[in-house]
Amino acid sequence: MPLHRSALPLETVALLRRGTVIPAHPLALDSRRRLDARRQRALTRYYLDAGAGGLAVGVHATQFAIRERGLYEPVLELAAETARDWASRPLVMIAGLAGATARARQEAAIALAHGYHAGMLSLASMKGASVDELIEHCAAVAAEIPLVGFYLQTAVGGIPLSMEFWRRFALIDNVIAIKMAPFNRYRTLDVARGVVAARAEERVTLYTGNDDHIVLDLVVPLAVRRDAQEVRVRIKGGLLGHWSVWTRSAVELLDRVHRQQRVDEDLLALDARVTDCNSAFFDVANDFAGCIPGCHEVLRRQGLLEGIWCLDPRETLSPGQAQEIERVCREHADLADDEFVRANLGKWLA
Repeated sequence: MPLHRSALPLETVALLRRGTVIPAHPLALDSRRRLDARRQRALTRYYLDAGAGGLAVGVHATQFAIRERGLYEPVLELAAETARDWASRPLVMIAGLAGATARARQEAAIALAHGYHAGMLSLASMKGASVDELIEHCAAVAAEIPLVGFYLQTAVGGIPLSMEFWRRFALIDNVIAIKMAPFNRYRTLDVARGVVAARAEERVTLYTGNDDHIVLDLVVPLAVRRDAQEVRVRIKGGLLGHWSVWTRSAVELLDRVHRQQRVDEDLLALDARVTDCNSAFFDVANDFAGCIPGCHEVLRRQGLLEGIWCLDPRETLSPGQAQEIERVCREHADLADDEFVRANLGKWLA
């Protein structure tokens, strides 16, 4: 049965609008590249105990190929069941949606059946579509489930989306948030301009997915003109692949941003350090080819994953990436949450 945003739990909506940490949930596989349910549950438990306010499952970090492998529903169901059993507090549960309209609506129905609150809609399969066609597609999916928009960077399959697209997208009544992940300042501003032009800034909450610019996205307001007025909008939280690792530290970072009345130099300087870590995790030197196995490697080092296996055997660490991960783990050890993981790993794997 379709879900409108007005029917969402009030505490869930409040949490989303206030801004929270939403890790993009990885996929735990065993050495035969089959779902490792024990470690998949452990990851979910880790994120919840770390203080994450929600989970994004079935998204890029979960590997889009789960759909062809028959894993989409099992993975969504496992995360939802684990979250319900492990945490009694409000959460924002977001399911990745992809494909043509019929497929995306089918995935929305699956997500709703397992208690998800919203769907994050990837438009990667819509290359070449006009703005009218894109909006028609989005509106059809939004008729099924509250939507989180998704601006995916072109380096990993996303498509350029204009300010006019985002204006029309924000006008869709069942849109509740947008994850901005173009890794591009101009395109990030296009999203903000579109939301403000639609006069939707109070309904549509902005989340950063710009893993290359996390801290500044969170602390710097975006000033946008509407008619003769300057409108300032804030990015309230993050829905990030980067936050699938060192998640406890991500929660502490966002808490710090929300608490501080004035941005100090130390917080601004932290942006460069977090970006340096991301350069290794996301394999910037090789155009992001190793971004998923890079995050897996950090989780493997902590014991949360057994290996870095992906569904596609060709998807692995790039030459030199392991050394870069070793470097940033050494140079930025204070940003890690290794001690937190060590203290709790046993109960998460139980």
